[in-house]
Amino acid sequence: MTLLDTSARTGRGLLTGDRYREELADGRELYLDGRRISDPAGHPAFRPAVDTLADLLDLQHDPEHQDLLTYKDPESGLRLARAYQPPRTLEELKLQRRSAEFWHAAAFGQHGRSPAFMASIAVGVHDFRNQLDRARPGFGAHADAWYRHCATNDLVLSHALGDPQIDRSADPLDDPDLALRVLEENDDGIVVRGAKQLTTLAPLAHEVLVYLSASFTQRRGEQFVVWFALPLNTPGLVTLCREPLGAEPFGHAHPLGARYDEQDAMLFFDDVLVPWDRVFLLRDGALARTGLARINAWSAYIGHVRYRERLRTLLATATLVAESIGVDGFRNIQEDLGRLASYTELTEIFLDAAEARATLTDGGLLAPGDTAASRVWSAEVADSAVDVLRRIGASGLLMQPTENDLAHPRLRPFLDRYMRGKDIDAERKSRLLRLAWELTGDGFGQRQHLYELVHRGDLARNRINLFKRYDQSEVRSRLERLISGPADAPAASAPSPAAHPTEERP
Repeated sequence: MTLLDTSARTGRGLLTGDRYREELADGRELYLDGRRISDPAGHPAFRPAVDTLADLLDLQHDPEHQDLLTYKDPESGLRLARAYQPPRTLEELKLQRRSAEFWHAAAFGQHGRSPAFMASIAVGVHDFRNQLDRARPGFGAHADAWYRHCATNDLVLSHALGDPQIDRSADPLDDPDLALRVLEENDDGIVVRGAKQLTTLAPLAHEVLVYLSASFTQRRGEQFVVWFALPLNTPGLVTLCREPLGAEPFGHAHPLGARYDEQDAMLFFDDVLVPWDRVFLLRDGALARTGLARINAWSAYIGHVRYRERLRTLLATATLVAESIGVDGFRNIQEDLGRLASYTELTEIFLDAAEARATLTDGGLLAPGDTAASRVWSAEVADSAVDVLRRIGASGLLMQPTENDLAHPRLRPFLDRYMRGKDIDAERKSRLLRLAWELTGDGFGQRQHLYELVHRGDLARNRINLFKRYDQSEVRSRLERLISGPADAPAASAPSPAAHPTEERP
């Protein structure tokens, strides 16, 4: 097995925006609307999103933000992205959060699969290296070398978990096209065939990490259980993009969709050779189930940072809309805004709790406390959060003039007279209400909302797992003592201090 070349333990260091654009033109097999795209950075469907990511990457080189967004790596001597720093202390964990807060605030909470999010999964793979190595000697070294390669080159990553939606009632053993599978092992690596669905950010990333979500770890055939990482220009790897959501028909600017549409893609693996140094786990369903929570411990935490910023954006937009139409003083509107404010504040509390309950892993890192309950809550309130803005804006979200309407000399007097708001002119009001529509109703808004409902995994399964894991033994024993004797029997002994349900970190 040949490992990634880390003899110098150095790479190219922090990305710049220009280098990021150049590196996307790497010969990958990328398709959009039946056409092959040779340069994502130069294509009109991707250019605004690429430029937004490039601008954010350039902030790492700004002296004003450098200490927050980067750190000095003691092993390579390079400055690396803070998101790639393996946190060993509470201060380092909090710095990871503050760095992610900066990134997600700049993107208004719309970058679900930001480089900050995906880098934290690479940290998780690095942390899990000892268990990977115990399962199959060499795989832990592969994981560590891949992490170092990503960190020292500041790679933008994607990940692929879900199998294609062909027939979820069937078993891949009966139809192997239902899941990505290992066809063979040879001296050079493994050969895989199949597809992965909804690989967010794949057209704009350097590499993809392939593993299994919780729904897909329950495999009867372990040829379907594999973790690996590949560059997106690997021969035989085909990327198919969905329809872009940031287009500009009929004069609408779509400022969110254009800048923050991360793209979702299907990946087709046409008998792709995965070199051994890129394989981290093979034919071990039990380890894949254990490892899923471990490698995503930090990404779940960073995901809450992103969701907090999305809620803040929804709240601020809803408040501005309410003010623009003169309903901000209405009691029912203030109640709705208060509900949205409470969601935002609770998300902050969940982050504080994750830090307060952080634990050391066997890999030597400090992992945030278990976020399972807060992830369930986030999915449960997603509908309500969007609905607050939708109900305040009501029909005004639909009927707003475009930029071309505003520029038309015949229409503009009507717009200024009849489409203005309270203390706001027609031009600013139209842009505000169109922004609210983009957050709640158009293709981009619906995609973002669907993302909140599904990206944390199946909600029913998550609730069931939370119930099964929750330690009720202490209170159950006191209740059992209470009902075991007559009503006038002495009260049960005092309860022991409440214990939090903790996440085991083997």
